[in-house]
Amino acid sequence: METDNNYFVHPTAIVDEGASIGAGTKIWHFSHVMPNCKIGERCNIGQNVVVSPGVKLGANVKVQNNVSIYEGVICDDDVFLGPSMVFTNVTNPRSAVDRRGQYAKTHVGKGASIGANATIVCGHDIGAYAFIGAGAVVTKTVAPYALVVGNPARQLGWVSEYGHRLTFDDNNRAVCSESQEVYELIENQVQRIK
Repeated sequence: METDNNYFVHPTAIVDEGASIGAGTKIWHFSHVMPNCKIGERCNIGQNVVVSPGVKLGANVKVQNNVSIYEGVICDDDVFLGPSMVFTNVTNPRSAVDRRGQYAKTHVGKGASIGANATIVCGHDIGAYAFIGAGAVVTKTVAPYALVVGNPARQLGWVSEYGHRLTFDDNNRAVCSESQEVYELIENQVQRIK
């Protein structure tokens, strides 16, 4: 059903009062958007997704099916969250110990992609345009433009803003195969220069 606020909510989805949802966003089957979360414009919230209170999603965030985004997670614009990927928000959970209010924060930078079935252990940020491979288990902070895979996740290289692997020359320069943008690697940090 289309709402007065110009976003779409499937009839089976639940959007609690107090949630902020941007124009052009779509919320699909059996998803639950809880109060006091903020979802930006043009987001796509797939099937069976939970967005918890306090979560912030920027504009154009794509959340694939079966993802739970827990309190403490912030995603900047253009983030991709693959099917069934997992965020955690407590480092030492115990059923008998109430740790509400002790949630660790996770920040996912602009343009980052997290692959299907990956797990992000809370308290570790994902840099802008980083690429987390499917099934990876992230146990430490990931640098901007880094490509990480495996369990535990380890860095294999660098990617462009278009998601292509970068190969640096003797001058520490690389060109994206799709966009032709140029990147530079200085002191183990990548930046786009043109």
